[in-house]
Amino acid sequence: MKYRDVSQKLTILGCEELKRRKGGSHRKWFNPNNQQGTVVPDWGSRDLKLGTIRAAVRQLGINWKDFQDA
Repeated sequence: MKYRDVSQKLTILGCEELKRRKGGSHRKWFNPNNQQGTVVPDWGSRDLKLGTIRAAVRQLGINWKDFQDA
């Protein structure tokens, strides 16, 4: 799954991408429902590893099934 797909699902689930201060290959995400945040790598056209995506979803306090269904 590419970063673009992950970001679309997180947005549907109510999370917000925080504004970037500097360049880099990672983006910060925040879940306003439970005040939790995480960092998700943005590798462009390269697929993110499943474990990385699952860890980010867990850190945001989102159920994995809900993420898959979004």
